Amino acid sequence: MNLYQFLSILRARRTMAFVIFLSTIALALAWVMLRPKNYTAHAPILVDLRANDPLAQPNYQSIVPQSYMATQMDIVRSTRVAEQVVQAIGLDKDPKAAQEWKEAGGAGTLTAWLANELKANLEVKPARESNIINISYTASTPAEAAKIANAFSQAYLDTALDIKTDPAKKYSSWFEEQLTFARDRLEKAQGALTAYQQRTGVISADGVDMETQRLNELSSQLTLVQGQLTDVANKRAASAASISEAMNSPLINTLKADIARQEARIQEASANLGSRHPQMIRMQDELNAMRSRLRSETASIGSAIDTAYQVGRAREKELKEAVAAQRARVMQFNRHRDELNVLRRDLDAAQRAYEQVSERASQSKLQALTNQTNIQRLATAVEPLKPTGPGARLALALAALAGALLAIAGSVLVELLNRRVRSVDDLSMATNLPILATVPAHAGRESLRQLANAPIRPALAYRGSPA
Repeated sequence: MNLYQFLSILRARRTMAFVIFLSTIALALAWVMLRPKNYTAHAPILVDLRANDPLAQPNYQSIVPQSYMATQMDIVRSTRVAEQVVQAIGLDKDPKAAQEWKEAGGAGTLTAWLANELKANLEVKPARESNIINISYTASTPAEAAKIANAFSQAYLDTALDIKTDPAKKYSSWFEEQLTFARDRLEKAQGALTAYQQRTGVISADGVDMETQRLNELSSQLTLVQGQLTDVANKRAASAASISEAMNSPLINTLKADIARQEARIQEASANLGSRHPQMIRMQDELNAMRSRLRSETASIGSAIDTAYQVGRAREKELKEAVAAQRARVMQFNRHRDELNVLRRDLDAAQRAYEQVSERASQSKLQALTNQTNIQRLATAVEPLKPTGPGARLALALAALAGALLAIAGSVLVELLNRRVRSVDDLSMATNLPILATVPAHAGRESLRQLANAPIRPALAYRGSPA
């Protein structure tokens, strides 16, 4: 089918095409006049993915934008948010809504049924290439659309805050129990340490070092005394005259020198005097007195050495007993120190556990009391000024375009169902024979005059002319 055939069909079916076109326009006009007006209100919400929570854990993982935004939109569409909207606007207390629920079968609860009805007119879409969620609600009046859209945005904000704080509230209660347990454990550890210190008298582990130092000092004294006692014992076993004290004594050395001189004088005097001579007797008595005094001095030195030996033995025994007692005390202090260190470690562990639990409990309590999230309302929904959908001019323009297309399609379809010859091309296609000549259509005397004066031409020259 060429363009001329197509135009021939439209010219032949122009009445039907005009009727289809006017009918489409009329239907569109009726729809514009009779359609129920619906109004859509929008409430934009900002989801700030870069907001840092000061109460979050240090190992808080970064948010994946796509999945996070999809999750937030699912929360807006959730039944929990819709039920909060129903309760916020008091729709569950409306007798008319309750009657409609009963007429619908009364399945489930009234709040759940109303929530599903509200979700049917709810639309949640993310803004293109941004972190903004547009909450749109369509209602029969502008006030109702804005009211419910704002209720959905507020319910979403409240739900997001509850999702953030509910785990913290549960953790806060659990941490309070753990804090009480940790406090009891700390008090028991402190009480055990104090009772042990009072029972043993050991305040700190530093006393063990002092006792050890005292033991070392006693051991040094015992070693010194034992060395001195060995020297005294050697002197005691030797002759009193051969010991160093006697040999180094000035008095004994003087006595020995006096005795030697006296013996020399007696030796000289014996050559001239007899043993009975008074001078010899006197000199002999003086010599005996000197020897007696020498023996007395030597004996006193030996007695002093014996006394020193006895004193040294007593001192050695005393120091041995003191060292043994001090060693036992040090060992006892070591045991006390070990037990004290165990009690101190238990106390330190209980203290650290209490501090950690206390810190986590405080953090959970702060998270439970927070009223901020990374979700913010950009603007409240306002009452829309125009109803949703195309306006009257746009609707009529679309109807005109659709009517024209329907008119053309209807004309062509009817022509195809009832095919007629409207041109030379149609006749040639129908008969599959060549056309020899064509006669112009009759249009009054003027046409007959033109036909009479027209030259005769081959049929092929008029190919495409009307039959």
